[in-house]
Amino acid sequence: MRKFLINVNGTSYNVEVEEIDAKASAMPAPAPAPAPASSPAPAAPAPVTDGTTIKAPMPGNIWEVKVQAGDTVSEGDVLLILEAMKMENEILAPVSGKVASVPVSKGTAVNSGDVLAVIS
Repeated sequence: MRKFLINVNGTSYNVEVEEIDAKASAMPAPAPAPAPASSPAPAAPAPVTDGTTIKAPMPGNIWEVKVQAGDTVSEGDVLLILEAMKMENEILAPVSGKVASVPVSKGTAVNSGDVLAVIS
């Protein structure tokens, strides 16, 4: 048994921790449950990928979309706003051109690397 003194917001706590032998406590991992059978989802239209692809730099939610397919943008124009960790991040056009597609809309949750727009 090991004892530790832990301070949380100025309050001290005495904590005892029992060490357990790693080999004795090793338990086999449970087998994964089989995936339920389901019908395939309808195919979404393929996004336009010819041109410059703008991808999400981090996971978050689309706060506002400022452009739509067919708009002409200049390098540095704000395409959309990505809210991540309570901060609004402007996603800027890296090149000038015509917006070929914007496969996201306001409120869409995106992961890092998801396509936000394509400029041709």
